[in-house]
Amino acid sequence: MALISLSKAYLISKSGISTRNTQFRSYGQNNFPKFQLCLLRQRTQNIHKNTVSLASKSGVPQLVPNQKTVPPMNEVEYVSRPHFLTENGGVVNVLIFEHNEDYIVRIDVSKLPKGVKGDGLFLDWGMYRSDSSQLSGPDGTGTVKVPLMKNSLREPSTELQFNYSQAPFYLSFVVLDSAGSAIKSHRGTRFCLPFGIESGKPMPLGFSFSDDGKANFSLFSRNAESVILCLFEKGNEEPGLEIELDPYLNRSGDIWHISLDAVDKYSKYGYRCKGPLDWKKGGRFHMRHVLLDPYSKIIENFASDKGEKVSFAKCLASLATEKKSFDWGGIKNPNLPMEKLVVYRLNVGLTAKDKSFSGLIEKIPHFKQLSVNAILLEPIFSFDERKGPYYPYHFFSPMKKIGSIDSLKEMVKVMHKNGIEVFLEVSLSGTSEGDDISPQTISFRGIDNSSYYMNGGSSILNCNKTVVQTLILDCLRYWVVEFHIDGFSFVNSSLLLKSSNGIDILSRPAFVESIAFDPILAKTKFVSDSFSPVELSTQDLQFPHWKRWSEMNSKFYTDVRNFLQGEGLLSNFATRLCGSGDKFSSRGPAFSFNYITRNFGLTLVDLVSFNNASEMSWNCGEDGATENAAVLETRLRQIRNFLFILFISIGVPVLNMGDECGYSTGGSIAYNDRKQMNWSSMKTPYGKQITQFIAYLAALRSRKDDIFQRKEFLKLENIIWGGSDGVHSEPNWLDPACKFLSVLIKPEISDLELTLARNGGEVFICFNAGDYTEKVLLPEGSAWVRLVDTALPFPGFFVNEGDSVVQVAGLSSYEILPHSCVLFEAKGSTE
Repeated sequence: MALISLSKAYLISKSGISTRNTQFRSYGQNNFPKFQLCLLRQRTQNIHKNTVSLASKSGVPQLVPNQKTVPPMNEVEYVSRPHFLTENGGVVNVLIFEHNEDYIVRIDVSKLPKGVKGDGLFLDWGMYRSDSSQLSGPDGTGTVKVPLMKNSLREPSTELQFNYSQAPFYLSFVVLDSAGSAIKSHRGTRFCLPFGIESGKPMPLGFSFSDDGKANFSLFSRNAESVILCLFEKGNEEPGLEIELDPYLNRSGDIWHISLDAVDKYSKYGYRCKGPLDWKKGGRFHMRHVLLDPYSKIIENFASDKGEKVSFAKCLASLATEKKSFDWGGIKNPNLPMEKLVVYRLNVGLTAKDKSFSGLIEKIPHFKQLSVNAILLEPIFSFDERKGPYYPYHFFSPMKKIGSIDSLKEMVKVMHKNGIEVFLEVSLSGTSEGDDISPQTISFRGIDNSSYYMNGGSSILNCNKTVVQTLILDCLRYWVVEFHIDGFSFVNSSLLLKSSNGIDILSRPAFVESIAFDPILAKTKFVSDSFSPVELSTQDLQFPHWKRWSEMNSKFYTDVRNFLQGEGLLSNFATRLCGSGDKFSSRGPAFSFNYITRNFGLTLVDLVSFNNASEMSWNCGEDGATENAAVLETRLRQIRNFLFILFISIGVPVLNMGDECGYSTGGSIAYNDRKQMNWSSMKTPYGKQITQFIAYLAALRSRKDDIFQRKEFLKLENIIWGGSDGVHSEPNWLDPACKFLSVLIKPEISDLELTLARNGGEVFICFNAGDYTEKVLLPEGSAWVRLVDTALPFPGFFVNEGDSVVQVAGLSSYEILPHSCVLFEAKGSTE
């Protein structure tokens, strides 16, 4: 006995159309419901008059009479039974069957609307995929009118027949009365039936496969009037198939979604979105643009080698899916304490010889030599290469040009195996799509500009909108879950604090708090960086933190540069040395990410070789390249001073790519003027001494962690500031002409044995930014050894642990040469 199953029913109610994946009881021929059995028997009447077949290899529908004999009931599969309400109380029932790769559609007017007679009715129908306003008939235009005959229940009825090969498509129809007036649905629209198309699911957003193997597409657009899914065959830049999403069947709230049985013959996809071009309200829809899915995970590169007009087919999403079988080998994230971090900021393409993630693995020995335990990658999201990585057009995929998904995961895995954390610098507040003056419609702008961007047609994302907040949170979770990323540095982070008007700054934005307390991101480190790559400026503000957000300390950058070129107040410099309590008093000094140079602006070598007021730089006597020995000696001292101050200041030191080996842009501050790293410079005398010095300073920080690696600020009683007379005189805090500062730091340890076990106690540090030698009196009561003097020649300007040290105990004073820093450590009492 054959079974006839109803697997999916499209039901029309007052609230709309919904898809129910419901399994109903199956019936054999002997117990099939009488009403349905009558309908099946009636199918044989007038079949050659009322049945048509749709067949077209070109995609243009062609209708020809179908003379097939309708198969017996035990050879068909009952697919679905849509039930439509009409205007004025009518009811239209549809039965859909499948047989020998054909859809057989039975349409019955089971209840006529008020005032309509059952004679002389016609079915006006057509088929469409990408445009519901363009219905196709036998010659590819217009619609087909088919007379309705009476079935055994005396109801107006007809049948249509279509081949599987034509799916996916929509069948659209209305019933015409004898006067030619259209009987429409209760919404006043044409009736619509999908074939080879299902409603799909609104979640997850993007492209995915459901449990039954069907392809699901989901896209947010609140203001689009219609959305068309475009599928591309491999190698073609024009869509091979376009399907319009029905707003009643394929929309849930603001999410458009659709499911297809198979997409095997296609390789890429995108969307066309139609909506109002109301510029005052933010509408920027344009149907001719095929748009990138914001939630796609694998995409093509967006590039234009010859500078020609961009082909939008180059930034389509791939229908390939990520491999779920990557073997992490049981290696966990290092989860290092904040105060223990030493960070190295780098650009993947400029650091690795092969410009890829895998190339970074080769640099691990160098990172470990520097005692670096965290790398901060400049933006790796897919971006417009003509504008740079701070102009992304997508947030869920690494730039294809610098490596695959698996190569990125392998790099993270190996870094973690070596105890090195991986941070991503992210620019999540804006995109490369441009403003109304120079627009570039790639994704968000064409999908729903007013929902994603600030008012006025800008490319600044409105982080006060729920859809943008959801996008950013989903992005962060994805990188943490799929790639095991340890932290994020948010460039231009001040935009996260702006209200919906784009002007007012919120003191406690709920979105920033939601990132801080998201359960999936619980062990992730967050760094706020208020530098704007667009305006090349930093907005100094108090970023809300909830003791979860760190900050790139721009005040450290400013005050240390000012001090070493002989400007600024000593009080500002002293505040930076001690962890910037003016900014981090409510969370601790470990939340201060200190830096001297960054990827925008002068490199460390250029900082001491060129005068630039905006960069607070000093050329040490001559601009640019020189053979003047005195100038070169001063420059070398200044480089040592900058690195020394960076590492002995409380907070997290952040090194910039290439500063350890003399990386230079010739004085240019433009980001695009940076070139590939020359790793052979590591073998030069300069590269060797600076690399060794950084490694020494990092080891010193670790050894003296009770002073330099702190969660809490030092107690006031453990810090004694002094002038040229050492701790016996008060510094000239308010004298801008004063260029000398000394400080005695006592560890918070009272147990002498514990002090000895830590191999040292007090430290005495002197800083001379002036042009004259200062003679400083050493603190009394201790035997002091000099560990660092940046004025001495290499290799004697610092002393490695285990090497002989220079005893200065018993001396009453020590000369601090111009533009130099000196560090002493107490090695016992003189009493």
